[in-house]
Amino acid sequence: MTDLSILIISYNTRDLLLNALKAVRDVGCSRPYEVIVLDNASHDGSADAVAEHFPEVRLIRSEENLGFAKGNNVAAEQATGRWLLLLNPDTEVYPGALDAIVSFAEANPDGGVYGGRTFFPDGSLNIASCWGRITPWSLFCSAFGLTALMPKSSLFNPETLGGWPRDSVRHVDIITGCFLLIGRDLWVRLGGFDTRFWMYGEDADLCLRAARLGCRPMITPEARLMHIVGASSQSTARRTIMLHTGRASLVYTHWPRVWLPWGRAMLWAWIVNRVVAASLLATAMPRRFGPLRDKWQEVWRRRREWMAGYPAEADA
Repeated sequence: MTDLSILIISYNTRDLLLNALKAVRDVGCSRPYEVIVLDNASHDGSADAVAEHFPEVRLIRSEENLGFAKGNNVAAEQATGRWLLLLNPDTEVYPGALDAIVSFAEANPDGGVYGGRTFFPDGSLNIASCWGRITPWSLFCSAFGLTALMPKSSLFNPETLGGWPRDSVRHVDIITGCFLLIGRDLWVRLGGFDTRFWMYGEDADLCLRAARLGCRPMITPEARLMHIVGASSQSTARRTIMLHTGRASLVYTHWPRVWLPWGRAMLWAWIVNRVVAASLLATAMPRRFGPLRDKWQEVWRRRREWMAGYPAEADA
């Protein structure tokens, strides 16, 4: 058995995927490791490129797009490592990152789920390596603009953890699936990702379920990588709809029943307020804000889709 299995789920990100694999190969790891790529029926030649340039990688060619959650579940079934590291194709690990995160996990077994510190390509901090959980208060703050007005406040921006620069070891609620380490035993115990979450929200759901088992997910700043957010989601409106569908599903799955009406109202208000604001801005400056108005109006038109969340009867 290897120490570390690196799982990458790819969908039409050929060049980014090759860069991610090159970074892993160049950086390496002092422990025995393997890389498994599951290609979700890409039509950009991703799978063939991996086979040609990285013959050492175990390649799974899916005949259909399984999504992120189910794709990782399938890849994990073929993994042999004691640790599973979920890695996005739009990332590039920095030197020492692989050794750092596994060593950190072994030194802090109570964490259960582990993440690192992510940066944008220009070197600026990307805060999206971890989050706080969605709460009735956090939804209110985001719906009515308090998070935007006070982004560095942990009170009014609790989901992004205020102004914390991810430069210290810390327990967090959610580790983002772009760079998420979990022990094989815990993964199996949790049943992997809940495949109701097609894309977005599956990592939060996994961490919240792990917390119910007594885990306390953790971030280490020593494991560093570059991450380009949303590279496989080309349509801004489409990505927003998927994000909101995932958030709605998290509310319906993890909140007490008594709070669900509030959750639905805040999800609705979050979109309505942005539709109104974008429409007013587009009236004054149509050339500049017209595309923004069109985006939010599309999201609003498809409100039945995201308000319903992911279907509970989806295959597990």
